[in-house]
Amino acid sequence: MIDKILDERYHIADEAIHDAFFLVLKEKDLEKITVSDIIKRAGIVRSTFYNHYENIPALINAIEDKTIHDMFSLMETFHPKNDWNMCRSYFLTICDYTKTNPFLANLLRSPRGDAFFEKAITMLHRYVTNVMQNKTPSQHSKEEISYMIACTIGSTIGVLHKWTRENCQVPAETIADILTQAFMTGMLPFIL
Repeated sequence: MIDKILDERYHIADEAIHDAFFLVLKEKDLEKITVSDIIKRAGIVRSTFYNHYENIPALINAIEDKTIHDMFSLMETFHPKNDWNMCRSYFLTICDYTKTNPFLANLLRSPRGDAFFEKAITMLHRYVTNVMQNKTPSQHSKEEISYMIACTIGSTIGVLHKWTRENCQVPAETIADILTQAFMTGMLPFIL
């Protein structure tokens, strides 16, 4: 019982740290956020922060991992078939997630975005490759499919990067259409 209470407390404090980080991120550049900013906003003591994270870069790394996990969760609901509307719906969900996630949008616009892209592409590629191994073999080699997966992931993240750098001025529906077209004519023929 005590372990459950401690786990719940740990989770609540971690959530408070993340929420505080997002609030501070609306007011300050990513590179200028300090532990003091976070603890003041979260209403916690410094030692609580350090029980969770070594420093701000460790917190950012954890939030990046959570963001990638969220993207994986979205991907797991997507089962591509030759259906334009379903693919468009998936990409529109990704666009909406990107637009409403202040950390991801800020990260995509920052110099740190390159490191995030590299991490996301590596993790997404590993995930999609594992999923594809369980599919029936196609006429393409595993190497061809692997490169096509990397191409699709890279182009999707690249489009989201450009879109966020331009403050999401183009409607999300238009971006979803572009990504759907790229997927339907590029990746989909390799996996069907």
